[in-house]
Amino acid sequence: MSDDVSTRFDRLPATAAERTVGERATREEVLDWWDERFGIDPAVFAEHSFWERGAGKVWAFRGDLESPVDIEGLGMTVLRTRQEHWKPTLEAVQRFGHHATRNRIHLSREQAAAFMAGEDQEMEWDGDWGYLIVTHDLAGEPEPLGVGLYTYDELKSMVPKGRRREL
Repeated sequence: MSDDVSTRFDRLPATAAERTVGERATREEVLDWWDERFGIDPAVFAEHSFWERGAGKVWAFRGDLESPVDIEGLGMTVLRTRQEHWKPTLEAVQRFGHHATRNRIHLSREQAAAFMAGEDQEMEWDGDWGYLIVTHDLAGEPEPLGVGLYTYDELKSMVPKGRRREL
């Protein structure tokens, strides 16, 4: 069953029992994923509604509207679903990543510069493989820079080409 419309936003159903589009994620699944993967408490998203536009691009909106909504943008993209491994967006990690209690990797100044330039780096990490929140100290506090993909002793930068910077 599919009712994906690429030009409108549909609110995610609260639970699987309310799902009308077969592969659409639910609010419950999205909250569970952020909690299980990164330790971000679901309460962080209490004031946000979640929406899908097309197939698998999930957006967060602080507030609520009637569904569906036929507009170009609504809040910010936070997650890509409908693939084997869900992927958080750079924007979501920069906005919510400071709440993470796990699967965060902290980089030195040199490593952070290479990461922001889009370079992949060999390094050891004793945590889970997969998507990680990459942090670096800014003004004395660890700040989320973006999303990295860690496999086989390599951290791959997932910084989109248009957002990469030479620091």
